[in-house]
Amino acid sequence: MGEASVVQAARGFLLAIRIGDLCLGTVTAVTRAEVSVMVDGFAARPLGVVGTLDGSWRRRFAEVAAVGQRIAAEVIAVDLDARRVRLSMAATENPELWAFLKRLRRGEFLAGTVAAIERFGVFVALDEGPEHPVYPGVGFITYPELSWRRFEEASDVVELGQRVSCEFLQFDTWNGEARLSLRATQPDPFLGFVDGIVVGQRLSGRVTKLIPFGVFVQVADGLEGFVHLSELNSVPVAAPEEVVQLGDQLTVVVTDVDRERRRLSLSRRKA
Repeated sequence: MGEASVVQAARGFLLAIRIGDLCLGTVTAVTRAEVSVMVDGFAARPLGVVGTLDGSWRRRFAEVAAVGQRIAAEVIAVDLDARRVRLSMAATENPELWAFLKRLRRGEFLAGTVAAIERFGVFVALDEGPEHPVYPGVGFITYPELSWRRFEEASDVVELGQRVSCEFLQFDTWNGEARLSLRATQPDPFLGFVDGIVVGQRLSGRVTKLIPFGVFVQVADGLEGFVHLSELNSVPVAAPEEVVQLGDQLTVVVTDVDRERRRLSLSRRKA
């Protein structure tokens, strides 16, 4: 079979595969980055690939598979252009957890208890569903999804053992997690505030943070706007500290309201 014929046959074979299908096959190669699989039903070349994060949630990737090994894995993506099907062995290793996560739909609410607070996010032990084989909880909240308001540490928003109700965002197939949002359960204070704000309006606020190219100013409870370095003073300055300090009370003028990106641009110079 010529190369063009193999490519055409591979595309036709992959067109019949759906996400969620169970595939059987034989491991043909193992590298540090992936496992190549000759999927049953297509013997011309290996079409299946298992990535490092799709091998197992329990074992190291080097222990997942060996050349010649027969495997069963679930389809999690089909790439027709690359003529490859991405497989998950973790799915068949943890069928109860995988089935639970697949049933979840974006926008539904899940309740649970904060099980661990890490520098990269918060784990939530869900009331429903199985436990995770590795992590403290099946639910996971990234820092941006914890609160609408700016904060320094996750512990400023939640604490261990706290009961939370979150909105389900997506199934993280790499880690076997339900990605959650705590802030989605609360009204966005920014949108409520800027509904009554117009460009050119004067506001008063306290400097809450200084960075090399500007300062943040709290103009309402938990709401901040940004004054760029060029808008801090009528005479150009090299650093914010030359004209303002943390805690200073400023009068500023609104120069732009970006509702989509939730940004309020301010100017001290124009005030």
